[in-house]
Amino acid sequence: MPVLLQIRDAHKRFGDQVLLDGAEAAITSNVKIGFVGRNGAGKSTLLRALLGEEELEGGEIVRHPSLRIGYLRQHDPFQKGESALDFLMRDSQQPDWKCGEVAGRFELKGDYLLGPVSKLSGGWQTRVKLSALLLHDPNLLLLDEPTNFLDLRTQILLQHFLKNFRQAALIVSHDRGFLRETCDHTLDLSRGRLTLFTGKIDEFLVHQQERRQHDQRVNETVLQKQKQLQKFIDKNRANAATASQARSKTKQLERLSLLDVEQSDATAHICAPIVEPRHGPAVRTFDLEIGYPNHSVATNVSLEVEHTDRVAIVGDNGQGKTTLLRCLVDSLAPLDGEIKWGHGCKIGVYAQHVYSSIPEDQTVLEYLEYQSLPTTTHQDRMAIAGALLFREAHVKKKIKVLSGGERARLCLAGLLLGDYNILVLDEPGNHLDVETVEALSQALINYKGTVIFTSHDRYFMKRVATSVVEVRDGRVRNYGREYEAYLYAVNKEVEDGERQRNAENKTKNQPNNQKGTSSSSPNAKSLDKREERKIRRELLNLEKKVREIAKEKDLLNTRLVSTTDVDQALKLHGQFERATADLEAAEGRWLELQEKLGL
Repeated sequence: MPVLLQIRDAHKRFGDQVLLDGAEAAITSNVKIGFVGRNGAGKSTLLRALLGEEELEGGEIVRHPSLRIGYLRQHDPFQKGESALDFLMRDSQQPDWKCGEVAGRFELKGDYLLGPVSKLSGGWQTRVKLSALLLHDPNLLLLDEPTNFLDLRTQILLQHFLKNFRQAALIVSHDRGFLRETCDHTLDLSRGRLTLFTGKIDEFLVHQQERRQHDQRVNETVLQKQKQLQKFIDKNRANAATASQARSKTKQLERLSLLDVEQSDATAHICAPIVEPRHGPAVRTFDLEIGYPNHSVATNVSLEVEHTDRVAIVGDNGQGKTTLLRCLVDSLAPLDGEIKWGHGCKIGVYAQHVYSSIPEDQTVLEYLEYQSLPTTTHQDRMAIAGALLFREAHVKKKIKVLSGGERARLCLAGLLLGDYNILVLDEPGNHLDVETVEALSQALINYKGTVIFTSHDRYFMKRVATSVVEVRDGRVRNYGREYEAYLYAVNKEVEDGERQRNAENKTKNQPNNQKGTSSSSPNAKSLDKREERKIRRELLNLEKKVREIAKEKDLLNTRLVSTTDVDQALKLHGQFERATADLEAAEGRWLELQEKLGL
């Protein structure tokens, strides 16, 4: 496999923070890599360097002559008044029929293709950008958080697109479910170093934990050995008969060093409001019509939500999910019909219009003190603040200097410190990292009140929702008590649409399809048969060797973790490091031979 991009000894700082410290990695063709690392580790900086938009302070990035990068742009590349088709033709210089054909793969047709692109939701605009990528025929995609703010249908379309994309991709994402479905390799950026793992994100996380435990075990062993040596040195260095032995032990002690063990991120602990469970309907709507003056979004909305339900409001972007929530909490008047809340309902709201209007002259801590119950301790307030990333000096910040994301987290923290028995949450997972979303989902599962929420995070939906309500095509319907059923239905619609398009394209291109193509690669043709057979034999032997070394590493790791003998542990650690080096060399040779064959 040709190496499309190679990062060699890359160095980069941002102020006092080291982002890249001798980082090295290679991206080969036809490989899809999930790029992970903590927030602020430097992933976006490295992407900009790969694109040539930012300079490294040291090292180099080597690009293959045939490299064609496709980058999913986060900014708006559209011109005023142009349609999606106009943009695709302008951006790609391709004819309208070709642009329309590619756009159809993302269900862009009718008004979505021919109407003003500025009127499309963020999810539909992302489909337009993805169509533009394909029209440039890239052999490496760079995607930075591609699922942000995408509705379920667009996420599934993007997922299917990446599965069928026969070229390479490097995908930065915190959505582990999305990476699991699309990437077979994982690239980790940690402490300035890059580590490429041949395996999916789940396997990498297990490997990472096992490696951390291995290094901790080695350090414990080294510390024990250091204590033994130091004890011998202290006891014998003053004795003439044993002084030479003490000097020898001193040299041995100087050679021992501890491994740098990366600690896992702190886990967020979130508690939802403690309330008494209630029974019966929490809210009912009667022949409700929602929308705005001169624009009806949905009609004949008749819903009933029971106390203790956790209702997920789902649907494509722009269909009216947020409009429904706003009507339910009385921040938007319905066009017609009636909404009735049950007796004793105390409603807490987390939404854009709420966290953009919180008092700006208060500090973070003052706001949390005002929002929390009189019985709430300072320790509890600090705990929820810390869980939502307000730590140490951050709690003394004025709200007026907080970013939009920080205000959103602060509003959520205040909500969780109250005594609301109804929580209405519009995209509560936005601005939160993976671990905090997991903690929030567990808190809502333990909550004894009622939750009505929207989210684009499938994992969060599966964990939290006990009932699903869909907003679609001017109607609101209860989908039942299984989010999996809704997910299956949307996935099936996408697959059915793809099958229909494929059948149409096959019929259209039938004469071309009968011509047939050769399976031989250009590189393989340049080799004589004897040389090619020799390379293929070596490849088979290398694959066997890689499996044997990987098995040996697993065995050494198991023995290392279980041994209590200090000298034996040090010996096993040395064997483990040698096996690791042998494995890297074998994999490097395998890639070299693959490239010779043009595979």
